[in-house]
Amino acid sequence: MDNFLKQSWAGLRILLALTVLLGVLYPLAVWGVSRLPGLHANAEAVDTTLVAVTREGDRYFVPRPSAATLPASGGSNKGELNSDYTKVIDERRTAVAQREGVAESQVPQDAVTASASGLDPNISPEYAALQVPRVARASGLSVEKVRELVAASTGGTFTTTVNVTALNRAIDAATR
Repeated sequence: MDNFLKQSWAGLRILLALTVLLGVLYPLAVWGVSRLPGLHANAEAVDTTLVAVTREGDRYFVPRPSAATLPASGGSNKGELNSDYTKVIDERRTAVAQREGVAESQVPQDAVTASASGLDPNISPEYAALQVPRVARASGLSVEKVRELVAASTGGTFTTTVNVTALNRAIDAATR
């Protein structure tokens, strides 16, 4: 019985120590580091292009739609045969066509469908090309210059994509 009490007391001390360490101190440390100056600018993570950052205004390229409200991530559990889903897709297609001044048939699929995480920073070259005239008009840059910036933000290993976060930062740099 004495051995049982020793082991129980040792287990309880370990449980308490790990609870304090991992349940209180570690979260406080992470929170504290996130508050250090210089890690974020305008609530946007600095030095990363791994997450889509939506910027307001016609002078910026628009990323894929998100099924979640940022900064959360998540997709939708609705499939192509779901009438709510097809209604959302149709509404998005109409909105993109109006924003870009093109026919709905010219709107690429990635302009209306959300990525699995809802945070994908990449769009197709077709969707980027569709946005070039609007961005050029609104930013004051020439169409050729905007196309150069798109080309500089284009890459990929298996598929060719355009990183909207990097591209919008390049637009900002070019208009300063």
